[in-house]
Amino acid sequence: MIVILLLVLIVVFALWLRWNEPHMIYYPDRRIDQTPDQAGLKYDDVTLTTSDDLKINGWFLPASASNATLTVLLFHGNAGNMSHRFEKLAVLHSLGVNAFIIDYRGYGRSEGAPDEQGTYRDSQAAYNYLIQQRKLPPRSVVLYGESLGSAIAADLAARVDVGGLIIEEAFTSIGDVGQKMFPFLPVRWLVRNKYDTLGKMPRIKVPLLIFHSHDDELFNMRHAQRLLAAANDPKQLVELRGHHNDAFLVSAATYHDALQKFFASLTAKGRLS
Repeated sequence: MIVILLLVLIVVFALWLRWNEPHMIYYPDRRIDQTPDQAGLKYDDVTLTTSDDLKINGWFLPASASNATLTVLLFHGNAGNMSHRFEKLAVLHSLGVNAFIIDYRGYGRSEGAPDEQGTYRDSQAAYNYLIQQRKLPPRSVVLYGESLGSAIAADLAARVDVGGLIIEEAFTSIGDVGQKMFPFLPVRWLVRNKYDTLGKMPRIKVPLLIFHSHDDELFNMRHAQRLLAAANDPKQLVELRGHHNDAFLVSAATYHDALQKFFASLTAKGRLS
């Protein structure tokens, strides 16, 4: 009888998870609160077409200097949209790099609804735009993901040629996160959206910079430590203070300095050709 009850519980949970999983991972906002020009930043409004024929919106923000050698492809977290990332875009602009940010399918003005494979297609379309239309050398592109965007950036870094990878407040996998939430149920086997960043780290062969806060209320430091251990050299973990969404502001000096040094190391090592 106990076995039967456990099986029934697992089946009910699996059905509940199938229905609710997207709403537990993605929190898109369709409204664009402001555009870069309203924040004093020049930009090109870009429309991309994904491999499954969806229209994805993005913004390309050129650096002040026309001879900027690096372009940061930024993948934001699971909530809001790219119009809520101006503080991060302003930091990148102050460091003299170009920035390109996209809204995943279902976010902002991008068509469709988000899922794991769809976000990977969106990231590939963004990368293709930089390489094929902007004619940028692949190794002049630095991938940067925050939270959910870290999983998307890591997946892309494992598949294409880039100059470096930055991940901020990342998690090892959705399965690990879900298993902590429901420790007595087989969540790792049931989730459809895996986002297994940990499993992809050994395939990433570019310099890696990890930002993670001791105070992150969603993903503890163990996530960053496991990702660092699984990664190839050269790699660095920079520890911040502050909550999941504001650590880069709370630890602004540490964050800014680490970014500046990372960008300088990429140009100094001649990885841009």
